Amino acid sequence: MKRTGRISYHLCRLLLGGVFVWAGAIKALDVPVFAGQVAAYQLLPYAWNYAVAAALPYVELLAGILLLINIRIKPATLLVGLLNAVFIVVLLSVLARGLNIDCGCFGPDAGTTPLQALGRDAVLLALAVAIYRQQDRYVRSPVSPPED
Repeated sequence: MKRTGRISYHLCRLLLGGVFVWAGAIKALDVPVFAGQVAAYQLLPYAWNYAVAAALPYVELLAGILLLINIRIKPATLLVGLLNAVFIVVLLSVLARGLNIDCGCFGPDAGTTPLQALGRDAVLLALAVAIYRQQDRYVRSPVSPPED
């Protein structure tokens, strides 16, 4: 069972990291378009839309890369979990206000509804929580130097 758990842990880590690298890369390729998608949420002042659109892709890329290369897993999964929690709250706000917008998660041509994005983000949040909780069990910690 331990081997199966280790394999599923690493597959989940790679999947989550890959999703965030993909999402971040697509957004980083066309920041002005992504800023328009951020503005469609109608939550931020105009000037902040571009700031969020300029920064968020690189935060997603960093977290995804850390997950993919298996470094700083706990901080990376904490960041991914926090991002997904924020995304979920924002999407619930969109649904409550009746906005019919593309979530902008995977570029302008993805055509994802807020409800579809909400379901996907809930799954990604569950993956982040599982990875965070299982990291100590399935990752060997580096050997500590001997104490003098």
